[in-house]
Amino acid sequence: MEKVYDYVVVGCGGIGSAALYWLSKRAGSGVLGLEQFELGHDNGGSQDHSRIIRMAYHDDIYTKLTPEIYKTFAVVEEESGIQLVYRTGGLLLAKKGETENLARKYADAMATHNIPCEWLSGSQLRDRYPQFTTDDNYVAVYQKDGGLVDAAMTNAVHIQLARGNGASVVENCAVLRLTRNKTGNVAIHTSKGEFVCKKVVVTSGAWINHVVGSIGVHIPIYVTQEQVTYLATSHMKEYVKEKFPIFFYHSSSHDIYGMPIHGNSGFKIGVDAGGPFVTPDTRSFTPDPVRENQCIDFLRQVLPTSVGPILYSKTCLYTMPPDRNFVIDTCHKTGFDDVIICNGAGHAYKFAGLLGKILSEMAIDGNTQYDISPFTLDREALKDPNYTPVFFMGTRNKLPSGKEKNQDKPKQAKL
Repeated sequence: MEKVYDYVVVGCGGIGSAALYWLSKRAGSGVLGLEQFELGHDNGGSQDHSRIIRMAYHDDIYTKLTPEIYKTFAVVEEESGIQLVYRTGGLLLAKKGETENLARKYADAMATHNIPCEWLSGSQLRDRYPQFTTDDNYVAVYQKDGGLVDAAMTNAVHIQLARGNGASVVENCAVLRLTRNKTGNVAIHTSKGEFVCKKVVVTSGAWINHVVGSIGVHIPIYVTQEQVTYLATSHMKEYVKEKFPIFFYHSSSHDIYGMPIHGNSGFKIGVDAGGPFVTPDTRSFTPDPVRENQCIDFLRQVLPTSVGPILYSKTCLYTMPPDRNFVIDTCHKTGFDDVIICNGAGHAYKFAGLLGKILSEMAIDGNTQYDISPFTLDREALKDPNYTPVFFMGTRNKLPSGKEKNQDKPKQAKL
């Protein structure tokens, strides 16, 4: 195998596989992907039947980008001939007098960028989707373009198309460290030897500091073990993609999301950012029955026909900076402007295609056409050791229920 490349992507999950694809469209055989596990593994945060895609976001730093995420997925669908995105419609659900202001925040952020949405009372929601038993103590924001992405299929398609463009991928190849060689290029030392390249794109999720620590970079991140549960509802036809939307429910203490049936699975439900702090080495693959019950109790209140036997629960990792915003930058402050990093903050799968395109532009062109200024390493949340972590999307200034502020608090960036 060749050992010298123009561009190397470290980590071939959702964002990494997309970066590999977009790089390969312009650089062909000059692109290499390195994956420390087998492709399609479930050790990180990218592999599952479905992930939410939506225009709805709490801040215009994201809503200015959300229309573009659909465009990048459409390019891949056109090139592969495989449908990846399913528009089911999307809901943000809240209670009056409790989190209604948060739903309004999402609606206002969409309005800033002319993204159409509807404000529904709980009874109007019930009229539109009889599966819900909500009364007018609830409110909802509906956006027609919300839906799901077939995550496992998308990763595989990105990789297959990249290989078709001439890119190479090496599996079971852990990156041990980065250095600069005598020619001035970046040397990537791995469990399968050394590779040399002009630019490195690091999209290694919970392992990001394992990779960039060797060049003097440390990103303050919290890694949590999250989970989703699939239910075998006996009312399957009420929860197919054609009849039921994706939704996000914001309560005063936690956020819950749900998705219609897709692939060989059932109705999907999960608590967002509700899991314990872990490391990639200490995490378990054992689901938490408390969070399972939390989801089921909620469904019995507002979506009773969705409840059925648990098919299974599946764990994954979230990797989140203290402000839960993306990190997209180069390591220029430590003399490695040819090392580009991206962290998706536990909510980036819907952006995976766009982030892959952005990273390819940064690598090849030295800049990107998209506004990524809010996501640099040079921001308060990554520099201030007293920054209070905020993991709920756009909302409450505290850690998820049951977490202490100083528990496994990560070190601040050293740049």
